[in-house]
Amino acid sequence: MLNLPIPVVTIGLLLASNVFMTFAWYGHLKFKESALITVILVSWGIAFFEYVLQVPANRIGHGYFSAAELKTIQEIITLSVFAVFSVLYLKEPLHWNHLVGFAFIGAGAFFIFYKWT
Repeated sequence: MLNLPIPVVTIGLLLASNVFMTFAWYGHLKFKESALITVILVSWGIAFFEYVLQVPANRIGHGYFSAAELKTIQEIITLSVFAVFSVLYLKEPLHWNHLVGFAFIGAGAFFIFYKWT
């Protein structure tokens, strides 16, 4: 992929897949008047593109990253994308307790990636 480093490709694909995932999972919350079956089908359609990006991201990244590291990257990206989505799209503010919770998850990521000797 354009001879980009594996971490750049992996994280870029995971970031893009998370944008689709977030809209698939939460975008319908602004359309409560729509029938549930409609939002389910639309969400599935959006989720297809998430998988088109996420599966190659994990395939490309595995080996450079362990499976646990890939999942950790995924979760950090998910929280980051969701935080922006929540504020900009859903117009729901983030509060201090959300940020503290995110910080604890970030601390967990440190323990996954730190090379213990």
